[in-house]
Amino acid sequence: MTDPHIPVTEDELHAYVDNELPAERRGDVEAWLAAHPDDAARVRSWRTMAEALHVRYDGIVDEAVPRRLEIERLVRQPRKWFYGAIAATLAAFIVGGGVGWMARGAAAAPSALQSFTTDALDAHRLYVVEVRHPVEVPGSERAHLQAWLTKRCGWLVRAPELTAAGLKLVGGRLLPGATGPASFMMYESASGERFTIYTAKSEAEATQMRFSSEGKESALFWADRGVAYVVVSSVGDRGRLTQIAQSVYDQMEKTGG
Repeated sequence: MTDPHIPVTEDELHAYVDNELPAERRGDVEAWLAAHPDDAARVRSWRTMAEALHVRYDGIVDEAVPRRLEIERLVRQPRKWFYGAIAATLAAFIVGGGVGWMARGAAAAPSALQSFTTDALDAHRLYVVEVRHPVEVPGSERAHLQAWLTKRCGWLVRAPELTAAGLKLVGGRLLPGATGPASFMMYESASGERFTIYTAKSEAEATQMRFSSEGKESALFWADRGVAYVVVSSVGDRGRLTQIAQSVYDQMEKTGG
């Protein structure tokens, strides 16, 4: 057994969920989770998401590479094919081994999602401090906000209901993103803490939820059905952020958007 006093890393937690953690480290991770309920809750949420993704995409695990992509691979320059055709058309990136022919050489999603996260963090910092003009469309016009952002962004945009978590919809706005339009929602608690939800088109069909932090801000990001989601907070409470992000994910899963 390795030294149990060595802190468990984010990568080890993901490896534990993916059943890829070395056997000699597994006991240490389980002891860590028993002593750290916030990390244990995150692991449970990742497993729930992984199970949902497997149910949705395991049917294409053994699908052959479409002939059109085989032809494109032969006629295009390797780098252009690698980052273009595959990223744009592959079905899914699934936690715990990948799906079908995507796992045979496509670029992994985390780097692209990290770029979305940077954009989301920048937007959060810019607007979360605003008092009079934090959003374009107020939360009182939820139906209009959803319809407008759906039309402009090109995918089904929904403002999750987070009252059970003590959050009220402040409103939202349309933002420019690296891949086109992006939607931005802001929520606020009775004590004034603010959370934001940033969504934009993603070449990754589906990815596992990942955590990122920068300065005072922290974020959880993932992709589902070709849309990247980033939930950002300045509070610094990872357990609270995980609760909010899981609620957003669950509601997007039910509504299909």
